[in-house]
Amino acid sequence: MCKLKFGGKAMKGVLDRFEGNQAVILIEEDKAELVVAKEELPEGSDINTVFKMEKQDGSYKIVEIDHEAEKEAKETTADLLAKLRAKSNGSKFKKD
Repeated sequence: MCKLKFGGKAMKGVLDRFEGNQAVILIEEDKAELVVAKEELPEGSDINTVFKMEKQDGSYKIVEIDHEAEKEAKETTADLLAKLRAKSNGSKFKKD
């Protein structure tokens, strides 16, 4: 894993959900959950936003939104949906 300029370990986090005025970010690499105040999120953050994160001395910090990872995830999702639609032979249930 690459090192960021401030010396911590680089990783990704995904904004999973909001709970009141707090945001829950899942950090899959460490199987961790980070809860932060909504106002601490970068502008434009929403559910499923991917963040570049840093871990230093056991604490996590949001570095920025990872726009490239978000683009890749959207493309993968679109490809999977297209494959599912192409395979679909219609409903197996009879219509009355």
